[in-house]
Amino acid sequence: MLKGKVAVVTGGTMGIGAGIAKKLHEYGATVVVCARKKAPTKYFFVECDVSNFNSVQTMIKTVIKKFKRIDIFVSNAGIYPFVMLKDMTEQQWDQVINVNLKGAFNCAKAVVPYMLKQKHGRFISTASIAGVSVGFPGLTHYCASKAGIMGFTRALALELAPYKITVNAVAPGAIKTPGATRGITDEKQLQRTIQAIPEARMGRPADIGETVAFLASDASEYITGQTIVVDGGYTDE
Repeated sequence: MLKGKVAVVTGGTMGIGAGIAKKLHEYGATVVVCARKKAPTKYFFVECDVSNFNSVQTMIKTVIKKFKRIDIFVSNAGIYPFVMLKDMTEQQWDQVINVNLKGAFNCAKAVVPYMLKQKHGRFISTASIAGVSVGFPGLTHYCASKAGIMGFTRALALELAPYKITVNAVAPGAIKTPGATRGITDEKQLQRTIQAIPEARMGRPADIGETVAFLASDASEYITGQTIVVDGGYTDE
């Protein structure tokens, strides 16, 4: 499905990002993963801080030099430190916005010129149900950043549609990763979370990976500007 394609996944060494990278690889893509610090991975790795435009530009140039093209870009890197607004500092707010939202801008700004030359591309961001229809206490900065991703996706899709470049987002619900479950302190709390999901289980990184792989493929060429919710039926969006 993706044979011959070159895919870049930011935040691709763990959690949802690792699940996305694995699925893209399984479907035939050559996968590049990025993170702020080197971590074990079987894919080509480039160090990158998505909140820094120069760092992103350097990463893109490194990938282009090695693989000559980028067909699929997955802007997945994100952070979500829990802190109530009354305790939140301006620095904490800025950090989340800079990684989660400005990071998507930086990535698109750096990679889109190459996709324009190719006259083809897939730009896919990781949003969240926290930006779609639900809020979470202690995550006002995160919820705002993910709502911003959805608006960014809609507008950029319109700009790039004439060039055969699609822009979409995936909004995960509760996905079982070490980071997502760190706030769940006991088995009863975990079961309450699961009971609220009609599918009766937490999602897996592979569930998000499958959706991203579809959006990266030719099968999705008539889909752009959309945010696809993958949450086991938890929300009604």
